[in-house]
Amino acid sequence: KYGLRESDWVSITGGNYIMGSPASEIGRFENEQQHEVEIGRFEMLKTPVTFAMFDIFCDEVRHTRPPDDTWGRENRPVINVTYWSATEYCHWLSKRTSNKIRLPTEAEWEFACRAGTSTPFWTGETITTEQANFDGNYTYSGSQKGVSRGQTTPVDQFPANPWGLHDMHGNVWEWCGSVFDENYGGLELLSAETLQDDLRERIVRGGAWH
Repeated sequence: KYGLRESDWVSITGGNYIMGSPASEIGRFENEQQHEVEIGRFEMLKTPVTFAMFDIFCDEVRHTRPPDDTWGRENRPVINVTYWSATEYCHWLSKRTSNKIRLPTEAEWEFACRAGTSTPFWTGETITTEQANFDGNYTYSGSQKGVSRGQTTPVDQFPANPWGLHDMHGNVWEWCGSVFDENYGGLELLSAETLQDDLRERIVRGGAWH
């Protein structure tokens, strides 16, 4: 119902981890200082929200369905969605499932993406276009060039990370619930999705097909 099944969720135990990248990591930004973070237990969808899931919401609340840029809908990740549309979807789904559903905080998202690893990608020191949907003309740390698909791909096309989560790298940028703080002073641990009067920038993670 509502395009989701109980098996679509992954339970993540939580724990302590080092958030951010080490100074030796290629391509890091200067503000990405490492710091220890404690994460509580939470659940996360195995894939990004799809058009099939989001269109049910749009039809029920009489929102215009977001355009798919002619690439297709169904099992592709929903695109052209604002932060506030994403949070409204979470609130709508919460009411209909009697579960508290929200966007992950930035710290939760990185914890889930790393899945216990400490390398630049959960795949290791490098990543290929057989593991994620990104522009294969751009390489990292000696990786080989790959394909450039020029559009999104179905959310379960590529292997899941060790915790069963798909598309944590590439395909689409993913909204997090946190306010952007370049100094990482604690906002990465908090959800700001109820603060509609707070117009500070929100976080996106994960990269995209381009």
